Amino acid sequence: MILRQTVLTGVFFLATATLAVPPVHAQGAETFTATAEVKTAGGAASTAPVTIVVERKMSQSESDRFTAAFKAGGPAGLRKALAGVPATGTVQLGGGAATPTRLTLERTTDKGRLLTIVTDQPLLFLGAGMPGAKPKEGYDFAIIDIEVDAKGSGAGTLAPAAKVTLKQDVFVVDDYASELVRLTAVKKVK
Repeated sequence: MILRQTVLTGVFFLATATLAVPPVHAQGAETFTATAEVKTAGGAASTAPVTIVVERKMSQSESDRFTAAFKAGGPAGLRKALAGVPATGTVQLGGGAATPTRLTLERTTDKGRLLTIVTDQPLLFLGAGMPGAKPKEGYDFAIIDIEVDAKGSGAGTLAPAAKVTLKQDVFVVDDYASELVRLTAVKKVK
């Protein structure tokens, strides 16, 4: 199980997050390709292509609505608030079907910009067939973070099945997978 603390850029932006930078809003759809890479402690490795299409990014006021829903009702409250929200794009892992994304946020960084993309369903339960795999209940989201430079190149991470909790005003992503999935060779293709 991988736990990582994050502010989920804008979606779960808290008033206490003083390091936040104003979001950048680009016009038009963007498509990014990447390679998802995972390596187990035993040395086994696997890769898969990933395609991310960003059709729109959320404004701060729109994301504040979802932050409030999460704070009031946890993951179930967020899921309820997302009902009927138009997709912000899609993510496709390997040869699988494209999954709609529900939250897409962007903010500037010292290297360019950070995109945080959230689906309201898991993409894959990595390691679910392994002996002793934990139950799948509660891993209701997938979360992607990619940081790209001005040319659209970069890297990131993918939690293909994640639980999101709030601990001491910090959002914590609990990834179903026991190994971190890295996104390498991220490239904006259009």
